[in-house]
Amino acid sequence: MDEMDLVSQALDVTPWRPEEYEQARTVLRAAMAESGPRPEAAPLPAVAPMRAGGFSGARNRRRGALGIRGKVGIGISAGIGAVAAAAAVALVATSTPQPAAPTGSASQVPAVTSKLVILAARISASDGSQPGDASLEIVKNIIGGKLMQVYYGLYTDSGKLYAGGDKQTLMTAVAQHASQADGADFRAVAAARYAAAGDLATARVRMTDATPNDFFLSFAARKKIWDKGAAARQVFMREKGIKTPMEMPTGQALQDQINNSLWVNSTDALNWAGGNPEIRAGVLRLLSTIPQVTVANSTTGGQPTLTITAGPAVFGGSGQEVLTVNATTGLPVSSVSTTPGVPAGVEAYQVSRVTLAAIQAGRF
Repeated sequence: MDEMDLVSQALDVTPWRPEEYEQARTVLRAAMAESGPRPEAAPLPAVAPMRAGGFSGARNRRRGALGIRGKVGIGISAGIGAVAAAAAVALVATSTPQPAAPTGSASQVPAVTSKLVILAARISASDGSQPGDASLEIVKNIIGGKLMQVYYGLYTDSGKLYAGGDKQTLMTAVAQHASQADGADFRAVAAARYAAAGDLATARVRMTDATPNDFFLSFAARKKIWDKGAAARQVFMREKGIKTPMEMPTGQALQDQINNSLWVNSTDALNWAGGNPEIRAGVLRLLSTIPQVTVANSTTGGQPTLTITAGPAVFGGSGQEVLTVNATTGLPVSSVSTTPGVPAGVEAYQVSRVTLAAIQAGRF
């Protein structure tokens, strides 16, 4: 039985929980650091296999050729990414949003003085007719101080996601209409758009439900799913050498997992569609509802920024993630993931608003 079989069986009977993806990403990041950067001579395929799924993957479980958020680097040996890719494929195959809970179960009201809420309001107030019809992101993945890969992603207003390892492969993906978008992408971006001006309690549920979960089902329904998945979990844990027993989260542990999914899916939407000011405003409002998130004024590259830190509680009690955004526009600048004993993972972003026609013509 290989990794794909194990992961598929596990996901058939119980959703993977955010901290399980986080553990997989931690192992992946360490392996990538040991393997070193992608060799410059390694050829890229016509359309880079960037994805079995997304960007952040709780921290991202969705983009197949991922960095610290779940991306398996192009040119890195297939063995390093096997489990992550298998998980991503299986997750997409079982992606069914759960029914929303009553708003009170996910309700968090941010303080009116929240820096994130203030910035979101400023962005919304200045949002006029925006140029372009797509958001372009260029991401540098750095692990342990080494540049591992560069990622080009284009998310169109119509919901298409094109990816490549350089300008040419991105242009090829667009020319071949090789969209890698899935339902989770669309739901996350739609939830962020709603959050820009909508009810935040409802927006939290919508964003959390962008990816599969059982968070808002009744205790009895969740327990039934959990018990059904016991055998598959045990096989997977034994195969992967996981010693710590997995317990069905309740109470604060459940809220921490909801907040993890909220953080991951929101920052995914920011990365994919961050060129759209409405999406940025919605994401900032959503992040303001997570109690374990702190915000501080900072300066990056001579520009005023906000440093947004999601503490260990958001990531299963270990490590943290620091997202830096421009203090005027809300555009993402960088993200740093830290886990004890593992090289720090850094993503440096260059996000802009573009037209699909310009990308097709190579004007970027």
